[in-house]
Amino acid sequence: MSTWRKKVKKILLWLSLELVIVVAAVLLIPQAQASQSHVPDVEAEPTNGFGVMVIANELKHPWSLVELPGHPLHFLVTERDGGFKRISELGFIDDIPLVLPDLFVSGQAGLFAVSLAPDFATSRAVFFSYACGTATANSTCVVRGKLSGSLPLKVTGLTKIFTAQPLREGAAHYGGRMVWLPDGTLLLTLGDGFDYREQAQNLDNHIGKIVRMSPTGDAVAGNPFPNKAGGYIFSYGHRNSQGLVYDAEQNVIWQHEHGPRGGDELNRLQAGKNYGWPMTSYGVDYTGALVTPYKDLPGVTAPEYQWTPSLAPADMVIYQGDLFSQWEGALLVAQLAGRRLQVLQTSENGWQVAHELSFTDSAADAEPNKQRIRAVTVASDGAIYVLTDSSSGQLLRVTPAGHSSF
Repeated sequence: MSTWRKKVKKILLWLSLELVIVVAAVLLIPQAQASQSHVPDVEAEPTNGFGVMVIANELKHPWSLVELPGHPLHFLVTERDGGFKRISELGFIDDIPLVLPDLFVSGQAGLFAVSLAPDFATSRAVFFSYACGTATANSTCVVRGKLSGSLPLKVTGLTKIFTAQPLREGAAHYGGRMVWLPDGTLLLTLGDGFDYREQAQNLDNHIGKIVRMSPTGDAVAGNPFPNKAGGYIFSYGHRNSQGLVYDAEQNVIWQHEHGPRGGDELNRLQAGKNYGWPMTSYGVDYTGALVTPYKDLPGVTAPEYQWTPSLAPADMVIYQGDLFSQWEGALLVAQLAGRRLQVLQTSENGWQVAHELSFTDSAADAEPNKQRIRAVTVASDGAIYVLTDSSSGQLLRVTPAGHSSF
């Protein structure tokens, strides 16, 4: 064989080995275990001066998202039918097996929020809120488990630590948002069950309440009604609260809830306070009939802000980051019926809507419609991430127009 042929043979052998190594390396990347291919190169036109990137598609009514500590721009996402996923910034999706005890999926019922313990870095403790039971006897439950520290992610040791009482019939108004307070206790919102609204004023049950518990699910000493409903109640008179955040700088808990037809509320949440439902409301019933003639009453804490007509607030977060420095400390509120993300800032006249963003589904077969917004968070890169609510929901990344992608 000539020297030239020998050199060509060596080059071809070297190239084939390089190709094998590259393919093997790709297969070893944890994200390559994803169940769906990534889609981050699908970037919409700037929306009202903002860049919007589709990170993931085909999510089944996603409900909450949390950035995974130790894995920047990787998100844990729940789906109402019980799905639990890890989604990377490149759009790779891993299904995380999750079997919740007595999960009830129907109407508004299903898996709600995922929340990580304050000491997650060492404990790996993860909490889920969801509808549990049957069509005729169900409620909102919380389970605690442990999330593995290596890929692929697994949840082990699931234990049910709380079940709201009493069980009731129907598949609506569960609440389900959770937030941690500085003392390491957990707040959980609970809805009025739609057909049980008068019970929101009854301190002998958990319907229409916000409860406070320890990480093991026990009632906490210092709760305002220790001899009522197991000592869990933190506040009462709520309809269906799906927004709850703690502002560490102001030492304030902000909460929002759905009104009926009008009268969605933003409240400064305080222990022991009565927030009025259904004795007071700025809204009316879906039939147009009055729920109550009163917008305020003695002993009822009035909302700091209210939406009429209703926009159906579904989640909120406090903006902290560099990309939208003009919104530092503002509340970002996800709206379902309103199909927008609102930016609320305080002024001398109270809360004001500083900006609104809406998102169309560019992948829709029919004429694109504005999407319902279910959840919102601010990630470590300062960008805003939102989940859209549909059977083919999306995870979107929002940045200032012209900002580079990652």
